[in-house]
Amino acid sequence: MPMKNLVVIFCAFFTSFLVAQQTDYVDFERVEAMLVFNQLKADTTQFNSYNIKFKIVKATDSIYLDAVDMTFKDVVLDRSEVKFLNDGKKLIIFGDFKKGEDYDLSFLFAASPKKAMYFVGRQNEGRNQIWTQGQGKYTSNWLPSIDDVNDKIEFDLKFKVPKDYQVVSNGVLTSKSENEGLVLWEYDMQKTMSSYLVAVTIGEYAVKSKTSKSGIPLEYYYYPEDSLKVEPTYRYSKEMFDYLEDEIGFAYPWQNYKQVPVHDFLYSGMENTSLTIFSDAFVIDSIAFNDKNYVNVNAHELAHQWFGDLVTAKSGEHHWLQEGFATYYALLAERKIFGDDYFYFKLLESVLDLSRQDLTGNGTSLLDPKASSLTFYQRGALVLHVLKDKVGDRVFKQAVKNYLEKHQFETVETSDFISEVERLYGRSLTSFVNFWIVNKAFPYEEAFEILKRQSVFINEYAMVDCEAKSSKCAEYLKYYVSDEAKIKVISQVPELVTSDTFKNSLKVRQAIAMHLTKIPEHLKEDYESLLKDKSYITIEKALYNLWDNYPEERPKYLSKTREVIGFSDKNVRLLWIVLNLNTPFYDTDNKYELFNELVGYTSEKHNVDLRISAFHYLDLMKSCNEECQSNLEKAKTHHNWRMVKFAKELSKKLEKNKN
Repeated sequence: MPMKNLVVIFCAFFTSFLVAQQTDYVDFERVEAMLVFNQLKADTTQFNSYNIKFKIVKATDSIYLDAVDMTFKDVVLDRSEVKFLNDGKKLIIFGDFKKGEDYDLSFLFAASPKKAMYFVGRQNEGRNQIWTQGQGKYTSNWLPSIDDVNDKIEFDLKFKVPKDYQVVSNGVLTSKSENEGLVLWEYDMQKTMSSYLVAVTIGEYAVKSKTSKSGIPLEYYYYPEDSLKVEPTYRYSKEMFDYLEDEIGFAYPWQNYKQVPVHDFLYSGMENTSLTIFSDAFVIDSIAFNDKNYVNVNAHELAHQWFGDLVTAKSGEHHWLQEGFATYYALLAERKIFGDDYFYFKLLESVLDLSRQDLTGNGTSLLDPKASSLTFYQRGALVLHVLKDKVGDRVFKQAVKNYLEKHQFETVETSDFISEVERLYGRSLTSFVNFWIVNKAFPYEEAFEILKRQSVFINEYAMVDCEAKSSKCAEYLKYYVSDEAKIKVISQVPELVTSDTFKNSLKVRQAIAMHLTKIPEHLKEDYESLLKDKSYITIEKALYNLWDNYPEERPKYLSKTREVIGFSDKNVRLLWIVLNLNTPFYDTDNKYELFNELVGYTSEKHNVDLRISAFHYLDLMKSCNEECQSNLEKAKTHHNWRMVKFAKELSKKLEKNKN
């Protein structure tokens, strides 16, 4: 065999050996690093300084840091040059490392991250931002670190950026100083965390500050032009923080808590330690709050500060300890705000979703590392709810507190939590674990019965079934039953809607707009009133249905909704443009300009949801012109996977139609 191949095989074996053994040999304790960004329009960092302190647990001849596609120079161990290997994935340091000894490693590095750090807006007219998303194991694309969640490190980071930008990172901002047009921001963490939770956001922001009941500083960041959206976006944030501290029974474990919206984020939000980054699609006004608000995501990511950040699952097999706990405690926080009926209805929706998943053959054990998000999140939350029902509130709450105290800043397995519950409960939970956690099938019938026993509301909702068009369903809409029950009736038998039905709540009126698509003449005036509701979903649905049902009155409906924009994806505005373009006798507007406006929304400077909607409408109209197709081609290389998937599918469809 050629020597070159032997070297490749040896390096591959050596690297895999290191991966398997490193946590047994070395304890990384503290990282100090400085990253320099001369401008936000370049997708690379300058040579950055890095220092890491570590202790050897067991004698070894090498240690490593995960470092993807980086370059290094001036690599020094305890002030002396040291032999190292950079294989493109790891920086491997060679030496005579002795058990019990402390070491200090320093170097300069430069990175051009292809993932985990995103440079947004640099190639178009959109806002310039840099933000990160570690997602389990990707921080090593922009910062030398450890991809293994079991290795927890204290990270103290510094950033040099142009003076017009704000920097938000883990921990407390201890210093800020300007030099030659760049500002040095210094952040300090006091406790350890897994590398995937290291984060930074750089952009143009303003901030509103509050303080929790326990004295924790709370910082709510926003774009300067969105000052009127701060209250509805962050509504109930402080209340939920105070509630979760009390309900969990373990003080918030970090120095402060910050929340920052970013453009075209990959997910709804991410619970980086002391710093939640979330999609700016949740930056909303008071009307949008009624339809699509940040409350649940807000509470979920906050709960992760305990369940995931403080105590971290050792492996994917125990991932539910993070997502199930965060989902359940988010629901508990929402229960405090929105009430018991809301809480139980959300649990019921999870039961129904999980039952459908099982019926399609996609159900898995909660301990399957490849389980769906539905399993990790919703099944995990339901398991906790059922467990609390079994052992009692007092035992459950004390067990959670003990579990966090015992395993803080460590990694855990499912047995670590269950054993704590068993100790206080005084009985074995083996059969419970096998039935609710280990089994592939989710016991949805048993879960449904528990919810019915606990909630009169759930019993009432279950009673309502209009598939057989029972005469009782018309009575349900007349008399007092819950909004959810009335919505269920309307969804099943929309023809039962009467003029009196419109006198119900915003949610019930929204159901009318969504399900009563053929509008009876005697309900026309009532239906038109939906265009004035404080709900962008209701306005969008009602506008289309009225436009479709009454062609002769289309100008009136377009006139009534002319100024309505909708969510950040401009849902009402886009529909309004399309309907206007398809109303030939409505000449109030310049249709050429409207069409160009619609095409313009496909460009890179706009958010993903808006672009997808604009592409979709242009496709429906068979009007994706050269500019549209050029923007579609660019969308194929976007950092957001939803945009890429949509762009590729639409391109194939357009090509097929063309051929």
